[in-house]
Amino acid sequence: MLKTLLGDPNARKLKKYQPYITEINLFEEEIKTLSDEELKGKTAEFKQRFAKGESLDDILPEAFATVREAGRRVLGLRHFDVQMLGGVILHTGQIAEMKTGEGKTLVATLPSYLNALNGKGVHVITVNDYLARRDAEWMGQVHRFLGMSVGLIQQTMTPQERKKNYDCDITYVTNSEIGFDYLRDNMATDIKDVVQRPFNYCVIDEVDSILIDEARTPLIISGQVERPTEKYVKAAQISNTLKPDEHYEVDEKARNVLLSDEGFAESENLLEVTDLFDPEDPWAHFIFNAIKAKELFLKDVNYITRGGEVVIVDEFTGRVMP
Repeated sequence: MLKTLLGDPNARKLKKYQPYITEINLFEEEIKTLSDEELKGKTAEFKQRFAKGESLDDILPEAFATVREAGRRVLGLRHFDVQMLGGVILHTGQIAEMKTGEGKTLVATLPSYLNALNGKGVHVITVNDYLARRDAEWMGQVHRFLGMSVGLIQQTMTPQERKKNYDCDITYVTNSEIGFDYLRDNMATDIKDVVQRPFNYCVIDEVDSILIDEARTPLIISGQVERPTEKYVKAAQISNTLKPDEHYEVDEKARNVLLSDEGFAESENLLEVTDLFDPEDPWAHFIFNAIKAKELFLKDVNYITRGGEVVIVDEFTGRVMP
């Protein structure tokens, strides 16, 4: 009833982008007449216009029409108006929900090309290595035809290979690879070891999966830290003595554990200390982690042991994460 009275709010939002679609379609006839070399030359022209002060929004209609024509010539696929609309929405930093079969993969070529014109690089983030490779090879043909360099990050790459691919105009990468590279870059002690350049713009495929579902799994990266091993061993022994419901509760959804008053008292009694949080001799962190390891991290499900080392398993892909 409210929708009938007020109209569909999405329809109102989409309507304001309609002038862009009209303008893109007007450019289409003109761009169709260009030769391949003239079409490729559009990239240099757009970069020049941007350097002279035009905004990406100003360039958008002609740039999108150029990508549409390149897609038609290289892939035999012409972007539909609904795909153009999706591209405009992504360019403005919003989420575009598209139905199956509406061609999300082709949509990503539009804002990624436009936002790479400033020379600062674009990331296209997907959920797994296969999709990243497929899209870089398939959709990357459009970008390469228009003179853009296309990079691809894969799990097995060396730091030198990663740096080279991150320096490309458009880089296809998975959410976990870009996350781990970010963490490694922040642990680097020399600027030469940093593989990523400053972030500029990205398109995220399956945004609900990447930013909500998979975001619940932390990216864990380890470095050498001096920690007393015997504390971990002792905490593990105590966690095996403590009983669920009586000494602690497990929150599976939040992947956390909560010690009860009885649990605190029992832990302090077994350790023969007066306070688990004593800054001079802290134990709380070790006890909590030991209970988590016992209750929430299952061998051959969440991790495996290989060559005497613990290796984490990605719960979404089932792949090990070195």
